[in-house]
Amino acid sequence: MSRLGKIPVIIPSGVTVTLENDVLMVKGPKATLSREVKKDIDIKIDGNTVTLTPTKTEAAPALWGTYAAHLRNMIKGVTEGYTRILEIEGVGYRAEVKGSDIVLSMGFSHPVVLAIPAGITAEVLKSVITLSGADKDALGQFAANVRKVKEPEPYKGKGIRYRGEYIIRKQGKKAV
Repeated sequence: MSRLGKIPVIIPSGVTVTLENDVLMVKGPKATLSREVKKDIDIKIDGNTVTLTPTKTEAAPALWGTYAAHLRNMIKGVTEGYTRILEIEGVGYRAEVKGSDIVLSMGFSHPVVLAIPAGITAEVLKSVITLSGADKDALGQFAANVRKVKEPEPYKGKGIRYRGEYIIRKQGKKAV
């Protein structure tokens, strides 16, 4: 039994939620998001609340709380938006935004170019990359792809890390 699924989702003013042909659409002041939903969950939209109830299928209990969380994330995304901040640590490591791409110079023989997905904005100030957008899933995936270019290493901590991420440091070789 899902505790999150039992709680009805409240729709704030300025946001509209519609369900047509198994596609859940959330429209708000910042963006419009859509997500396909399976028939395992019955979604009822009543005024300013959305109620999710599981059907009698095997996958329904697992998807109940998941869809409730997705709906809450979509509503927060179209009203407030999400932000991920990445920090670059290391001498000579830098990033810049060129058009719709982010170019990372991470000590490789070539710069790494990543295309910024639609709906996500990127800003670079010195060694801080700020990614923002309405879709939490797409934003988190793109932030993970940027971090994967040069993950922080445990000896000196050089690389790209999330703001507030703690890197467990290892002790280097000892001189005898």
